[in-house]
Amino acid sequence: LTGEITGLGVTRVLDAIRVVNPEIRFYQASSSEMFGKVQEVPQTESTPFWPRSPYGVAKVYGHWITVNYRESYDLHASSGILFNHESPRRGHEFLPRKVSYNVAKIALGMQDELRLGNLDARRDWGFAGDYVEAMWLMLQQDEPDDYVIATGEAHSVREFCQLAFDHVGLDWEQYVRTDERYLRPSEVDHLLGDATKAKEQLGWAPTLTFEDLVARMVDADLRALGIGGTGSETQRKEAV
Repeated sequence: LTGEITGLGVTRVLDAIRVVNPEIRFYQASSSEMFGKVQEVPQTESTPFWPRSPYGVAKVYGHWITVNYRESYDLHASSGILFNHESPRRGHEFLPRKVSYNVAKIALGMQDELRLGNLDARRDWGFAGDYVEAMWLMLQQDEPDDYVIATGEAHSVREFCQLAFDHVGLDWEQYVRTDERYLRPSEVDHLLGDATKAKEQLGWAPTLTFEDLVARMVDADLRALGIGGTGSETQRKEAV
């Protein structure tokens, strides 16, 4: 299913553009997961790919077929190699939202633990709103190209948890448990992007810090669960 959608799905859209109207501008959502077993730190547009999951492999296919159609049919097809981009709209199956939502539930006394996999994995986490702006900017350029979109900062899952629990006045070590069920068979250990090209050619830069991103996500889940989400210890206790 991943290959059908993430790889061949891109091909079908590109071919439809070729047939219907080659002037249509196309954005390909490439991914930092293509770097997988990273060959250099930080990762740039020229870093070799070494995907470590079916998703990463399919993204590499989608990325290169976009390059192929761009070069073969002169399409305005650009790829954004986006590193992890999060917001309160992120699905619960993704780690940052899993953390923010369950931290809110723990703060409200609705559960007493959070089970996760590898706490040492490091990711370059940014705000999805910033990254969507980068997508738009790519499509405004005269010439199509490929761009890494990232913050240039890497943080561990452990750091994410600590910030999220700190925001509600709790000690993360009292609630987080490692569960082997959530460990990947082939882990991606350290993703860190270099967005110099996007900054120089698109004029793009992230606006939200990692700390503010975590706080925003926790506050949104606190609100969704029924309180104001200020993050203060006093209001947390009153809500409970």
